[in-house]
Amino acid sequence: MTKKFSFFSKDIVCVMLATFFYQFSIQAVNPLMNGYARHLGISSAFAGIIVGVMSITSLLLRPFAGNLTDRISKYHLAFIGGSLCAVSDLGYLVAFNAAWLFAFRIINGLGFVLCTVCLATWMAFLVPRQHLGAAMGYYGLLNALAMAIAPALAISIYQRLGYKFVIILAALSAAAMVVVIQLIDDHAKPKVEIKGQHFKLIQRDALPVAMIFSLLSIPYFVTQADIVMYVQERHLTITVSLFFLCYSLVLIVIRILLKNYFDTISFGIWFSICIIATVGYIGLLTVMQNNFEMILAAGLMAVGFGVMVSVSQSTSLLLAPMEEQGLANATYYLGSDIGMSLGPIIGGILPTVLPLKFFYPVMLLIIPLATILYVCNRRKLNAAVQYT
Repeated sequence: MTKKFSFFSKDIVCVMLATFFYQFSIQAVNPLMNGYARHLGISSAFAGIIVGVMSITSLLLRPFAGNLTDRISKYHLAFIGGSLCAVSDLGYLVAFNAAWLFAFRIINGLGFVLCTVCLATWMAFLVPRQHLGAAMGYYGLLNALAMAIAPALAISIYQRLGYKFVIILAALSAAAMVVVIQLIDDHAKPKVEIKGQHFKLIQRDALPVAMIFSLLSIPYFVTQADIVMYVQERHLTITVSLFFLCYSLVLIVIRILLKNYFDTISFGIWFSICIIATVGYIGLLTVMQNNFEMILAAGLMAVGFGVMVSVSQSTSLLLAPMEEQGLANATYYLGSDIGMSLGPIIGGILPTVLPLKFFYPVMLLIIPLATILYVCNRRKLNAAVQYT
């Protein structure tokens, strides 16, 4: 008799906890890094570079992390990634000038890229292919929890106790991730031996998904970087700090309710839902005048972007062969990195060339571009759930 699969086995629970701990360590530090750099006497311009160098490091090293993940046990890479995150956090405490802070930020980026690719692939390794969508939903749920809790807690602690207490907490969280993975029995060594395979920058089958996801992520990262400015420039009496808290809470609820549908509903249906929701939240952010409209926009963003996070990741893994699961994850995250990089740049340029009323409507240009990409690849994308 076939043993019934459970998402609450020790190994899977430990991977999810490890995901929460490493993501918490990252999300606790990121919102405060600019202020911490300036607190150390670093200029505003170079502080911005220090903040951004972690994303640049992540972007450049994704393909290397993906190739390594397909060749080395997930345990060893996760151990290295978590250790680097802990070391970089401790390094922030003793970095007394820009050069040292810059260096430890790069180390943090290296640890981050290893953890993101490795743990997501480890999670996929532990579950049957027919449950991969639900697995990525759970994985995304723990990410969403960390992203909801860590910034709010970090800002609260910083306001009461200062930067160093937050950084110590982040280091402890990264160390907890390293401890938790010691409890995992299956170290996820590659199932398929790779012979004579050269280094690859991307996983070709996952590339269309990454491109679509990259486009849909741009309004999210523009909002993340510029919503405070946008609200101030429009002189709105809105509690803007609620936006991403509401986004995270709605996303958590959505992922719990929909976790069993990610493996049975085709990419095209999810894509259509996310496109409609994206148009909705862009429209609401364009016209919003009060907290209710802002919260509704946050909820629609959770559908338009948050759901696409899980759907895109699981589809990337399903389309790729087993021996390239790590590379498929790296390709998916590459799409996210591009959106994360372009979003703030676009958000910074738009107010200088267009009136503020066009700030969000211009982003509707991503809709036809994403739709064209989907239409050109719809057969392969919609067949992904059948590959299980």
